[in-house]
Amino acid sequence: MLKYSAAAVGAALLATSANGQVQVQGSDAFNLPDDISFVIEPQDPNVRRATARVNGNIITGTDVDHRVALILSAQEQEFPPEEIQRLRLQVLRNLIDETLQVQEAAAQEMEVTSEEVEAAYERFAQEARGMTKEELDAYLRSIGSSPRSIKRQIQGELAWDRLLRRNVQPFVNVSEGEVNELVERLNASRGTTEYRLGEIFLSANSANSEQVKTNADQIIEQLRAGGSFVAYARQYSQASSAIVGGDLGWIRLEQLQQPTLEAAARQMTPGQLVGPLEIPGGYSILLMIDQRQIGMADPRDAILSLKQISINFPAGTPQAEAEERGAAFVEAVESMNGCGDANLRAAAIGAQTVDNDQIQVRQLPEALQQVMLQMNVGETTPPFGDLSEGIRVLMLCGRDDPQETQGPSTDQIMAQLEDERVNRRAQRYLRDLRRDAVIEYN
Repeated sequence: MLKYSAAAVGAALLATSANGQVQVQGSDAFNLPDDISFVIEPQDPNVRRATARVNGNIITGTDVDHRVALILSAQEQEFPPEEIQRLRLQVLRNLIDETLQVQEAAAQEMEVTSEEVEAAYERFAQEARGMTKEELDAYLRSIGSSPRSIKRQIQGELAWDRLLRRNVQPFVNVSEGEVNELVERLNASRGTTEYRLGEIFLSANSANSEQVKTNADQIIEQLRAGGSFVAYARQYSQASSAIVGGDLGWIRLEQLQQPTLEAAARQMTPGQLVGPLEIPGGYSILLMIDQRQIGMADPRDAILSLKQISINFPAGTPQAEAEERGAAFVEAVESMNGCGDANLRAAAIGAQTVDNDQIQVRQLPEALQQVMLQMNVGETTPPFGDLSEGIRVLMLCGRDDPQETQGPSTDQIMAQLEDERVNRRAQRYLRDLRRDAVIEYN
């Protein structure tokens, strides 16, 4: 059994500079020989059994298995064995962090009770999964996970939130002058673009930068293969936005306060993923969720009243018959005189209609958005679908155009700045907890 104190090991690697700042010394400080001969052959960390004891609290292999199963269930692609092993190591690190957070909250008499965890778990089942608590229990077991795995993560998040609220947030200050300066900059930039970004931040230092970069590359590959950004952000990101799936909300690029991130985001289009980007303290992966212009009405925010008109072809319908019925459907649609006339004409040719009076343009598939924005009331989209199953059109019955927006309020800007500073202090707080931990690996 390997046992070490992170504080003791860290002390051997650190020195204090003249200005009081802690600095990592280079390998010269150890006077290492060029030819290293191990007394005991080192174990491959990639095949080490994933169990640990953190300040006396046990993390079992089953804990890791259940969390890995939960992550894999959200992915669309198969993972090769070496990727699953990397995932297990990352999950173990996350479980260690959660354990440290729960322990710290308990040590400061802010322990999260089992009743609070159960209540949060039930809310998660209803709001995030649309299930009852019992249905979620059964689902988790069916994928090889367990309710305990999610409850453990919930407990860590609640504990960390309490610690930050008491030990970090009260000591973060944003002056009125800073906010006013940013408001002036935003007003001057009216009509320019603001962005809704997703971020996955991985903390790194000079000792582990290469490994963290490798992990970030693997996350990028898995996201591009169809992985859920929200799921990966919740599991891997070490930023405070992890709890909301990495969503930074609507921001101006200046609010990122990172030139590297600003430059990358400025070149991105909605849906694009970039990274890993090296920034002070680690690496970031960015997802451009959406864009809009500050203070200007976005046409995609228009609320539409739509009527879907469709005709379906039963399985086994001959191609010639499907083509004939499709042509008749298109001809009938073109002869309709607006939405008031559509239901009767659709019924006459065996077509179905469905109404939706509250759909936002941006909720439609991207291919339809520009088409809808160019249409007048009573007009229809070109037919879409296929002859093997059926074709349909959307008819525009009404549109409520959006009002101009004023951009983020003073309170929103202040909250954004406070969140960024809390996040930086939170990262240091967690590093301190790791440094002081006694961890035993089996």
